[in-house]
Amino acid sequence: MEKNTTMIPLTTDVPNKKETVCIFGTGDFARSLGHKMMQCGYSIVFGSRGAQTSSLIPEGATVLSHAEAAETSAVIILAVHRTHYSFLENLREVLRGKVLVDVSNNLKINQYPESNAEYLAQLLPGSKVVKAFNTVSAWALQSGALDASRQVFVCGDDSKSKEKVMEIVRSLGLTPLDKGSLLAATEIENYPLQLFPMWKYPIYLSLVLSAFIFFYCVVRDVVYTYAKKQVDRSFFIAISIPNRVCPAVALILLALVYLPGIFAAVLQLYRGTKYRRFPDWLDKWMLCRKQLGLVALAYAFLHVLYTLVIPIRGYVRWRWSSYVIAQVLNNKTEPLNNERAWMSDSYVSLGILGFFLFVLLGITSLPSVSNSVNWREFRFVQSYLGYLTLVLCTAHTLVYGGKRFLNADTYPWCLPSVYILSLIIPCIVLAMKFFLIFPCIDRPLTDIRQGWERTPKGISQINSSHCRSAV
Repeated sequence: MEKNTTMIPLTTDVPNKKETVCIFGTGDFARSLGHKMMQCGYSIVFGSRGAQTSSLIPEGATVLSHAEAAETSAVIILAVHRTHYSFLENLREVLRGKVLVDVSNNLKINQYPESNAEYLAQLLPGSKVVKAFNTVSAWALQSGALDASRQVFVCGDDSKSKEKVMEIVRSLGLTPLDKGSLLAATEIENYPLQLFPMWKYPIYLSLVLSAFIFFYCVVRDVVYTYAKKQVDRSFFIAISIPNRVCPAVALILLALVYLPGIFAAVLQLYRGTKYRRFPDWLDKWMLCRKQLGLVALAYAFLHVLYTLVIPIRGYVRWRWSSYVIAQVLNNKTEPLNNERAWMSDSYVSLGILGFFLFVLLGITSLPSVSNSVNWREFRFVQSYLGYLTLVLCTAHTLVYGGKRFLNADTYPWCLPSVYILSLIIPCIVLAMKFFLIFPCIDRPLTDIRQGWERTPKGISQINSSHCRSAV
């Protein structure tokens, strides 16, 4: 019995010999793009102010004047800066009806009132302007798409012209992303100029926390010791204080990763619906949770490195040798304190387990890993294992402190230890999460997130009156 099967090609049917494409400009990007397109089967004609062939031009390409080059192709890639667009006015008739691909970028965000692509469309109203390739560098084209982002943002008002450009993008082994009309060109042009947009707030927050905790420790451990006991502990600034700053910042940032989710849950319970926007500050906070977690992981790594060098510190070796000599001189060996041994081993063990899960969270947040798991697996790791990591790291800090918080001598100038300050936000997060997992709270929250809405009393009374009148 024969089966009728339909074969679906994995790639687009593109002939080996493609059309001719014209590129205005012979700079680094124009040459790299032309070379890449020639490798993919296109015939390339460069349009230049001087028609002389240079040794830098890819072999096999043709160099003509702008007017002559424009006659050879229906697609013209404009690889020149906006400040040099004036020569295009003389080519208005030659470029009428042709597809103009603007690849330009600016030096500053929102440098001009309109985007370069919109300005080009105003300058040449008879041409079909498409914005593309501005997020790809010459180096990426030379070294291959695997070494850089494969996405190419494309926007334009003419759908057929846009589809033609997207076909060129696909043939180069890149992935086109349709951003809509030319109104999106401003956003596309600003994108390469942004410096870590999602990392700004996490980095600023971590630096502020680090500075505050650092100076707090300096006052508490260095200034106080010198003022009250005339003992110079300024060398603590090199390792001891950073090794208190790093774990404190890491724990606080990890707690801040999960705090906005709790705020969102409380807000949805209060509103009785998920179909209302969160406040802007909460939206931005939730969007940068991944970055907060990775910055926290970086601080945790620093804490591990600082801890590993403790045995080779001069101060630590002096304390150990002084302790041993004191026992020898007194002819007395201090017995092992089982409680202290348990506390020490427990806090180290909790730290190792917490750091292991912390690293696992960081690995699964990488795009190459997160794209290979389904949503349920990703949610299990980031949510359930994430809270377990927070529990282990919080327990690690609690056991490290032990009963020291009960000793009045640990509060110089009435200042508590840094580990006590670092526990405030994590304990609040874990306490709020503990209440949210109660069935009486978790069930309505789950219903709300599945689309159920709590009907206001006024509306329910109106609906019931309508039902009675209908009966």
